[in-house]
Amino acid sequence: VVLGVLLGRSVVLARFVDPLVHFGRAIPPPMLLPLLIPLMSIGTPMQLTTIVFGVVWPVLLNTVEGARYVDRQHMETARVFGFSRGQRLRRVILPSATPKIFAGLRLSLSLALILMVVSELVGSTNGIGFQLRDSERAFDPPGLWGSLVVLGLLGYVLNLAFFTVERRVLSWHRAAKQTT
Repeated sequence: VVLGVLLGRSVVLARFVDPLVHFGRAIPPPMLLPLLIPLMSIGTPMQLTTIVFGVVWPVLLNTVEGARYVDRQHMETARVFGFSRGQRLRRVILPSATPKIFAGLRLSLSLALILMVVSELVGSTNGIGFQLRDSERAFDPPGLWGSLVVLGLLGYVLNLAFFTVERRVLSWHRAAKQTT
C-alpha cells in the first residue's frame, strides 16, 4: 500500500518503476515454483514466497490507481485550507484511495487461497492442496470431495469475514454514494 501510494502520487517514480511492476505482474506465480523449489526447498517459505508474489500485484496496482486519481477538487480544497503533505495524505489521498485498496485486497484474498492450494499441490507434505493430490492418487473420491468442500467453506468464510471488515471500514463511502 505504501509503495502504491508513492507510485500513484509521484510521476517521476512511476516512470522508473512502472516497467518493473508490469513485468513482475506478468509472471504467473505458479511458474516460479520450479525456480523456488531448488532455491528454498519444499516447505512453508517457498509457499509463502509464491503466495506473496501473487497477491502483491492487485493491491499494488489498485493502490496506485486510487492514489493517482484523487479528485482534483478535493486536492485543491486541501491546499486552500493549508493542509500539509501529511494531512493531505491522511485526510484526502488515503480516504479517496481506500475503496480501490479494498478492491485489490479482495482480489488478493481469492488469489492467496488459489496459490496456497497450488503451492501445496507441488511442494508440501500437508495442507488442502496436498490432501487433494493425495486423495486423487489414492483414488479416494470421498477424500477428494471432502477437501474440495473444506476449500469452498474456507473461501466462503474468509470472503465473509473480509466483507464484514470492508463494510465497516468503508461505511462512510457507502453513505456518501447513497446521498448523491
